[in-house]
Amino acid sequence: SVLATAWSLLATAFLGALTLLQQGPGTRRGGGSQISEFFQDLLRYGKTKRGCSELPGWLQVPKRWFTHFYVVSVLWNGFLLICLFRAEFLGESLPSWIQDMHHALGRGSQSKDTGNEHFSALLVLLLLWLHSCRRLAECLWTSVFSSGVMHIVQYCFGLGYYIAVGSTVLCQVPTNVRNGKNLSVQICWYHIIGVMMYIWASLHQHRCLAILADLRKSRSGKVVSLSYSVPFGDWFESVSCPHYFAELLIYVSMAITLGIHNVTWWCVVMYVFFNQALAAVLCHEFYQTNFSSYPKHRKAFIPLV
Repeated sequence: SVLATAWSLLATAFLGALTLLQQGPGTRRGGGSQISEFFQDLLRYGKTKRGCSELPGWLQVPKRWFTHFYVVSVLWNGFLLICLFRAEFLGESLPSWIQDMHHALGRGSQSKDTGNEHFSALLVLLLLWLHSCRRLAECLWTSVFSSGVMHIVQYCFGLGYYIAVGSTVLCQVPTNVRNGKNLSVQICWYHIIGVMMYIWASLHQHRCLAILADLRKSRSGKVVSLSYSVPFGDWFESVSCPHYFAELLIYVSMAITLGIHNVTWWCVVMYVFFNQALAAVLCHEFYQTNFSSYPKHRKAFIPLV
């Protein structure tokens, strides 16, 4: 309940930010007030930050530092995956400090055999780690970052997010883990559907990120420009930010893999929905403002919505 409440509050905060952004000129870029400028600086990054007030150098970091998020995620969530795997299959105990966190934020011990539930959490943690590995590889070898920046608060928040989301998965199993008992693995329909949806959304996200990167490369793969262009192909034909939509679908697939009924993870999905919707609306606004011939039928985030 603590984790569900925390994620719900985060989701509500981003919903509030999205609502304020859609209200009147006072909260939009160039509104004039110091509060508005601070609000915009915290929300915008990269191309959507252009036109905002200039921040002191120590308050902004390069957008390419997004790569650090996935380095942290691969290391932290890989560590949690190993710990949970050893606890589930080898009967070892989780490190004491993880047990303390687990007791404080996770579910209480229960004697009922919930082996399938344990397997679901282990599978989701694996999917989260694989997602981080892919995104790290894309940041290093696919994406072409511009000279855009982000607020240092956004940077610190991003680092903390990937620690929190993996910890949330770990806390979805009872605190007694398995107590040395053998894990009973039973693959269910929701595991199959969840993993298939995860693969489908991941493939589309990779394609969309590759399309964005190719806009700045020659046919030989050499970077020739850091300017912004209108992307076409794949889900870009329907929305301005299909990679954000794919991110949402990836988290929905994890909710399905957990068995659909996990309230805490659906709170995480709600957070991802409003977070990605906010970023998508800002990008959509950028495209519409800077490209007069931008396709009018495209939506910001979700096709047809």
